[in-house]
Amino acid sequence: MRKILTAVLIFGILPCRIFAQQINVENVLKSGQNKPFTFNGGLSAGNVFYSGNGQSGRQPWTYYLNGNLNMNIYGIINVPVSVNLTNLGAGLSYPSLPNRLSLHPNYRWATAHIGDISMTFSPYTLNGHQFTGGGADLTPGKFKIGIMGGRLLRRTEYSAEYPPLMPVYERWGYGAKVQYDAEKFSAGMIYFGAGDRENETIASVSDSLGINPMQNSAFSWNVGLRVVKDLTFAVEYGLSILTRDIRAVRKNDHFTENIFAVRTSTGFYHAVNAMLNYRLMKNVIGIAYERIDPQYQTLGAYYFNNDYENVVLNYSRPFLKQDKANISASFGVQRDNLDDTKEETFNRYVGSVNLNYNPTEDLQTSFNFSTFQSYRNLKSQFDYINEMSPYDNTDTLQFTQLSRNMDASARYTFQKSETSTQLLNLNISFQQAADRQGGIFLPGNVSRFVNAALGYGLTLIPQNISITVSANGTYNYSGMVESFTAGPVAGITGSFFKKTLSCGFSTSYNVNIHDGNVQAKVLNCRINSIYRFLKRHNLNAGVVWQNRNLPARSTNMLTTTVAYAYSF
Repeated sequence: MRKILTAVLIFGILPCRIFAQQINVENVLKSGQNKPFTFNGGLSAGNVFYSGNGQSGRQPWTYYLNGNLNMNIYGIINVPVSVNLTNLGAGLSYPSLPNRLSLHPNYRWATAHIGDISMTFSPYTLNGHQFTGGGADLTPGKFKIGIMGGRLLRRTEYSAEYPPLMPVYERWGYGAKVQYDAEKFSAGMIYFGAGDRENETIASVSDSLGINPMQNSAFSWNVGLRVVKDLTFAVEYGLSILTRDIRAVRKNDHFTENIFAVRTSTGFYHAVNAMLNYRLMKNVIGIAYERIDPQYQTLGAYYFNNDYENVVLNYSRPFLKQDKANISASFGVQRDNLDDTKEETFNRYVGSVNLNYNPTEDLQTSFNFSTFQSYRNLKSQFDYINEMSPYDNTDTLQFTQLSRNMDASARYTFQKSETSTQLLNLNISFQQAADRQGGIFLPGNVSRFVNAALGYGLTLIPQNISITVSANGTYNYSGMVESFTAGPVAGITGSFFKKTLSCGFSTSYNVNIHDGNVQAKVLNCRINSIYRFLKRHNLNAGVVWQNRNLPARSTNMLTTTVAYAYSF
């Protein structure tokens, strides 16, 4: 009786599409393999304890709870739920909270998103912005449909106790995407709209900070064609209508007044991206064009790159026997100051070359060089080596810069047997950026960044023990000042008791020299262990001790982590 009632409830609330596919309810109930409900997922909880005199603003105790659960109904419907709770930043109000609770139920080609989620429609409209609300992805046949709606930002008042946290208006958004993909033709359209809700308490402070309530309507259209065999063409056009202050005077525009509230602070911004590719035997040749207006942005993304135009020629192919080597190259022209409002205009020749060569299974090499826009995180490996917890430096700056970049790596395994394996790793990265005026590089605006790491690894297979040793060095020149950081890292890990217990120890020591003077000497010691029991349970424990010897003082910090994880 319980099975019958469950089936009636399930199939009664499902869309008519289910019955159109002629699902036989009787067969579902009679099949002994189809249980009404099955569950799988995982749960992890942990505590992070901190003590020391190094970071006065650090919370002495932080907890976190992460979980995910998927409920399957009769092998037909999936209802996943995820949650993330923590007291990190307790007492502060953020536009986007660190806590998460989301559900993603799906049935065949339909997936819903509910809670604290993020979605992406295109780079020119909605692009990974987190929001609290709901959405759906539908893929019936050759169509791809997406819809969303919810709160993009929470209202955040100004706090004199924490000035870096800027006030934010409450922001809501909604959007839809329709895409049709056939074998030789594709087309799609996107709409995204968002707006701030005025608040007098925020306005009294935000006006002096240059923060205004905004409104945005963004559109995107794309078309793809496969004209002949091995020849493809695609183009996307984006339009963003952005009102930077909804309190500005409204314009009398008869063409748009019934559609958009165009004001004196409203701007129309355009973006276009097109490419043409042709495959001839193993060769792939393509040309791409992208142009984004100055100040182009939407409220559906956290940041935008704009005011540039690129024309790029691409080429790639494998070569040598068994395609052991691959090369891809790009060359083009880039310029900015598209509206001629800047004092300087940069015209650059941009290009990149990527080469991978693996002559044997034991030797693998790669080389990359580019002058394209590069997304690079300023954190060197020493920031990761010296961090005290997983929450350190989570908001480090990532920026886009036109520069020269080179990356080279080599991996050589010089011993491989049933008892042990030995290998060497070498990685080198180089970046240079500069401002040039009148054909002369300005000394104060030249920066160079070099990072190198040489590592050795030994694995003792019967003992389940791995040993690693590496030497790391970073050189940075910026603002006519040199900075150098170098030091060794050593570690050992092992598995015991039929691999139910894993333990590890590592230590590192690095010295930072800034403008010829020693700025810091840092010693790290880390111990961690993982114990697995009853197949699905894990206990984790870790201790990190760090000593920083600074010119003015010496600091000691101790971080202890205890966690439990369960999967089912």
